[in-house]
Amino acid sequence: MRVLLVEDDDSIAVPLVEGLARYGIVARHVTTGAEALAAPPVDLVLLDLGLPDIDGVDVCWELNRVRNVPVIMLTSRRGEADLVRGLEGGADDYLAKPFSLRELVARIRAVDRRSRATAIARTTDDAATEPDVRTVGSLVVDRASREVSVGGKAVALAPKEYDLLDMLADRPGVVVLRQKLLEKVWATAEGRGKTLDFHIAALRRKLGDPAWIETRRGVGFRLVAQ
Repeated sequence: MRVLLVEDDDSIAVPLVEGLARYGIVARHVTTGAEALAAPPVDLVLLDLGLPDIDGVDVCWELNRVRNVPVIMLTSRRGEADLVRGLEGGADDYLAKPFSLRELVARIRAVDRRSRATAIARTTDDAATEPDVRTVGSLVVDRASREVSVGGKAVALAPKEYDLLDMLADRPGVVVLRQKLLEKVWATAEGRGKTLDFHIAALRRKLGDPAWIETRRGVGFRLVAQ
């Protein structure tokens, strides 16, 4: 597996590259956002938020737009606002520094599995003879193109936001359990409850009306036609 490590602190990057190699993960190291955007294709990107030239969130957005490559953010920023920005920027997962190598490797493998499964699903959708479209009131979810619109106006969603909406739109009006959403979108329910809530909040905001997604406290969420 090939990964790109974007980290400007060599004291962190060098041992990390060596440690990942012991798990069969080949990491190429760059120190700036510009180098990251110019680097050859890889299977996954490990991205520090605090880069010397370009904000890590902007780098993440560009990587998603141009390459659609999975991204795990590595950050020393622990503020909620920074976390939300990172997740909305399209990050598939995040780790706060300091972290253990074993946890990072586990996250890399989990994100890689999800990415491969999504790629297979997209290929299947593209091969279908009929367009796979979910319509809930004025909300339209095109599963083949992964495009969303409300009232005919396009809505730009981060990858995980789209995945959540797709699951909710698959069964409109039915409560989808929190654990099911976490296991499907993040491949694990462990320690990801707050991440799910962040994404749901961002999704409500982007859809333009919080009433689109109803919360059943402690149970799950359901999509309600407006």
